[in-house]
Amino acid sequence: MKPTRTRLAFAAALLFIGLPLLLFARAPVPSRTLLKDSLSILTILAVALLLGQFFLARTIPAVQRAFKPPRVQALHRWIGYGAITVLLLHPFLIVLPRYFEPGVRPLDALVTMLTSFDTLGVLLGLACWLLLLLLALTSHLRMRLIKRFRISYRAWRGFHALLAAGFTGLALWHAIELGRHTGWLLGGFFALLAIAGIALLARLYLPERHRPAPQAEGLHI
Repeated sequence: MKPTRTRLAFAAALLFIGLPLLLFARAPVPSRTLLKDSLSILTILAVALLLGQFFLARTIPAVQRAFKPPRVQALHRWIGYGAITVLLLHPFLIVLPRYFEPGVRPLDALVTMLTSFDTLGVLLGLACWLLLLLLALTSHLRMRLIKRFRISYRAWRGFHALLAAGFTGLALWHAIELGRHTGWLLGGFFALLAIAGIALLARLYLPERHRPAPQAEGLHI
């Protein structure tokens, strides 16, 4: 790997893996079992890597110069699908430890959690889950949607970016509201990443009104 690529890869690993893990370790949350902490770490890394998607969308020229676009596209796709899968399973992972604990059965705990409509954090979580499912489906079916509704790739890409931004905002609000996996420090760090990523997207896409539309095989965001 060339020096520039090595530096970029190291910086990305530090920013989207190392720092979230460090801030999680420093978060003022109660000590829990190894299984629960492991599931929390898995969720946090999925969120962090999903936030990193904003920085793979042609928003940073250095990344585009250092890596070939097909390679960046493939990384964008596989990270996205992997992180989305983990987050779609998030409600089930929350109740997974119940299989190894006495008391409420996992299915009962899941039903109770998903029907607690008087809790803001749960409502935000349900909205996040539905947005994430829509994001995954529209990403996977993008070419069919473009052909079926006869829309430009630019229009689909804008819709995809809006879904991603909307999900990110609700997900961070959900995490901070419940506070099970993040403290204010980690939540603030994620918020800064989200603001920076969305701002870069806006800077990249908003002025392109008069640019020729890119080919459909381009990046998702």
